[in-house]
Amino acid sequence: MLLLELDKKEAEAITLAIEMKADLLLLDERRARKIASCLGIRFIGLLGVLIEDKRKMFIDAVKPFLNDMIAKAGFWVDKELYERFLKEAEE
Repeated sequence: MLLLELDKKEAEAITLAIEMKADLLLLDERRARKIASCLGIRFIGLLGVLIEDKRKMFIDAVKPFLNDMIAKAGFWVDKELYERFLKEAEE
């Protein structure tokens, strides 16, 4: 059923989270997040992980990591989200 709405990797991640009764699932795609939410699965995205790492003082700043993700890994973030994310991170 999940394959009707999601690509194979996202469907497998959600299925595995259900099977393992995972506490948290790493998801960035909007459609996958919506389905995970409907299924009662807690999730976090990569940006959320960066914010948490900064709050827990594992890293000093999120901006260098975000910029590297965009430049080197092809991570896509629109301008509005980029600015909102840095504001939330107080950078």
